[in-house]
Amino acid sequence: MFLAVRPPLAARWAALGAVAGPALFELSWLVLGFLSPGYTLFGHRFAGYSPLSQPVSGLGMGATGPYMNAAFVVTGVMLIVGVAGVFRTIQPPARTTVTVLLALSGAGHIICGLFDLEHVLPHSLGYLLAIGAPVIGFAAAGASLHRLPEWRRPGIWLLAAGPLTLVLLVAFFLTFRQTPDGAEHGFAGLVQRLGIVEVHACFAAMGWLAFRGRRRS
Repeated sequence: MFLAVRPPLAARWAALGAVAGPALFELSWLVLGFLSPGYTLFGHRFAGYSPLSQPVSGLGMGATGPYMNAAFVVTGVMLIVGVAGVFRTIQPPARTTVTVLLALSGAGHIICGLFDLEHVLPHSLGYLLAIGAPVIGFAAAGASLHRLPEWRRPGIWLLAAGPLTLVLLVAFFLTFRQTPDGAEHGFAGLVQRLGIVEVHACFAAMGWLAFRGRRRS
């Protein structure tokens, strides 16, 4: 006899944090990118903001700073809650380890929001956690989830997402030029956004699938 079981309702709703957080973040940099009049960083005045060449963190400076930095922090909190909700609903092998690894990305977002670009070391650490931690976290989550029949395909996707995230992270560092002139030219901003969207899409997919709460027998 088989009994259909649905995950706890509270955990399923918490999992939506992994959907809402990325949605808020992407909407924030899209809107603020149009509104930013520019900013001053280490004595250099950026007369305008280009999403093609400049990092998202540039929106954390100047007039748009309070809003973008708030988005960083709120997104980070939502990701942590969302990840906890996801792995409370499905409880795969190595659940605690995977939850911690993925929650580090949320912690990185919070650090980036608390320390803007003028605080180079903590902000850089925050970025590495936000985008770098999923390199290992996605691989670990994929290895764990693909053992569950109803999560086998998402698990395979996450196994592929780990290396892809690493490639996009390395591509950003290769294209980013740490000079005022470099920040106003090139396409490092675009590469960074591709990496952010890819990472956030993986979190959102996990959150949505967990919220749906597939029945298990």
